[in-house]
Amino acid sequence: MSEPVPPACGSPPAFDDAFRAQLATLLAWRRDVRRFRADPVDEATLRTCLDLAALAPSVGNSQPWRFVRVADVGRRAKVIESFERCNAAACESYSNERRNLYARLKLAGLREAPVHLAVFCDSGTQAGHGLGRATMPEMLRYSVAACIHAFWLAARAHGLGVGWVSILEPGIVARALDVPESWDLVAYLCVGLPVEEHADPELVRHGWQARRPDAAQLHER
Repeated sequence: MSEPVPPACGSPPAFDDAFRAQLATLLAWRRDVRRFRADPVDEATLRTCLDLAALAPSVGNSQPWRFVRVADVGRRAKVIESFERCNAAACESYSNERRNLYARLKLAGLREAPVHLAVFCDSGTQAGHGLGRATMPEMLRYSVAACIHAFWLAARAHGLGVGWVSILEPGIVARALDVPESWDLVAYLCVGLPVEEHADPELVRHGWQARRPDAAQLHER
């Protein structure tokens, strides 16, 4: 059973120090997972995470996200083929030690993850009546990204791992999944129980890119 959606009205909740500490822990432990167990994902838990993700903000309240569960073996195979083609090309774009390091990275859990979710932006939606996107139409995609992040955090809080695969050909994925032409791929997510848990990001742990010490710097103008 899905968790109840917060009421639209009533007294706002009071978030105490303990909650804020837990929230900080959740944000710190949100990881891009590439190594999954074969165990199936509990359907009620997945549904709860999707319901919570749908609480994300969206421009004009347009809610342009469209989740597609990819269960068909043939469709998954086409996605994997796209990844392998793009990944090989990306590897060749580097040289020397950086190429060798790239080749050793595990950049997707497409073969292991029990759940695949393709997340699209419906660029043709009439919901929201165009509010807030006449000057910045990309706000629709940003809204989908906010929804994805909310799903990521909800999944982590429920013990699930999520991996965002971006080394793909969006057009090929869209055709493989036979979605409407107005749907643009924003994310392809692998979801499942993680094999391992780490506080540090995978790319930090394997020497690709360290955390920027000034990532939270506030620029004044």
